[in-house]
Amino acid sequence: LHDRVKETLGLHYAMPWPNRELDTARPFRRSPLYDRLAARGACFGSKMGWERANWFAAPGERAGNDYAFGRQNWHEAVKREMKATREAVAVFDQTSFAKLLVQGRDACAVLNRICAGNVDVPVGTSVYTGVLNARGGYESDLTVMRLGAQKFLIVTGSAQAVHDADWIARNIPPDAHAIVTDVTSSYAVLALMGPRSRDLLGKLSSADLSNAGFPFATIREIDIGYATAYANRMTYVGELGWELIVPTEFAVGVYEALHEAGGEFGLLDAGYYALDGLRIEKGFRAWGRELTPDISPWQAGLGFAVAMDKPGGFIGRDALVEAKPSTAPAKRIVLFTLDHAEPMLWGGELILRDGKPVGEVRSAAYGHTLGRSVALGLIENETGVDAAFLASGRFEIDLAGVRHAATAHLRTPYDPKSERVKADVEEIRAAA
Repeated sequence: LHDRVKETLGLHYAMPWPNRELDTARPFRRSPLYDRLAARGACFGSKMGWERANWFAAPGERAGNDYAFGRQNWHEAVKREMKATREAVAVFDQTSFAKLLVQGRDACAVLNRICAGNVDVPVGTSVYTGVLNARGGYESDLTVMRLGAQKFLIVTGSAQAVHDADWIARNIPPDAHAIVTDVTSSYAVLALMGPRSRDLLGKLSSADLSNAGFPFATIREIDIGYATAYANRMTYVGELGWELIVPTEFAVGVYEALHEAGGEFGLLDAGYYALDGLRIEKGFRAWGRELTPDISPWQAGLGFAVAMDKPGGFIGRDALVEAKPSTAPAKRIVLFTLDHAEPMLWGGELILRDGKPVGEVRSAAYGHTLGRSVALGLIENETGVDAAFLASGRFEIDLAGVRHAATAHLRTPYDPKSERVKADVEEIRAAA
């Protein structure tokens, strides 16, 4: 803190470059793969003290950021990483994601009251859910994996470990038996994503990775080389893949095994800039951007992840019942694509409809799969934000005083039915 305060004060009147990284008090907290990633050209950023690979330089490229308001020097590198994820296979080091273990004889009942989704599911099932406050707004969004009858592993954002552990602990009734333990440092997480992920993982594991043997939204303990790890079939990028939750001491071995076997499948390392672009292309929301304590699941477009009728209810249910719109919500998260390929959006830009301000961009990136900038924005209309409202207006996004034509989408234009996430490899190849 002593070093960081001096740096931040000095930046008060400096140019606020997009994605600017701070330099002091680094490296602070490192993944067990840090040295391996650095050797492969990683350019690191930091979040909550974690060193995280933002992008990977190719041989001969400098692994450092050249800041600009337009396309920065990593633009083509991220294009490579996104292309590998969409067309072959990529591995993301997501070790910084916080991991919480909740267990005890009342763990299921406690979590089901805290989570808006239903987590009272069969053992081996993963559930994406929001955690809401009494107003029905998001305190967090996370993945809950049921490892046993009263044992749950939660994976949440890198910045949310303390907040989420505290929120869960404070909402355990005094007479309930449930214990929350932060196990973030016990596990590394390698997200293996892309249409060839099943082929690659199958070279290293004897597990049945087929759709029938390992359906979407399930978690299993599998062998990977010499290690045993949890494999969670979930995705934050909209492709077939597994999040490999590996004991820290086995992480390097698993990572090296993936690269040794991955050459024939086109395996590339990918970083958080690619991850962000991929998730925005798919319209996946992020806490702190699209999801905040004042945004409800109805406004976020995440009503599907809320179990309104589950026994016992949940925190925020009464507010959701009261706020549920009879038609379309007056405030809503919408996906935008620019009509032209050149402009680079960063987030925070004004959104206009027929020349009048209606909202702002919450997240933005260059969507290399779609060949243009993509954004998630919050827009408002008193009579409701629905398909008719979006289709009947002319949308623009103001970038540094220049208005750029944009198209609004309630569903992502990339794989809108998420068929690639759940398909067999043969189906993906046939559709390509």
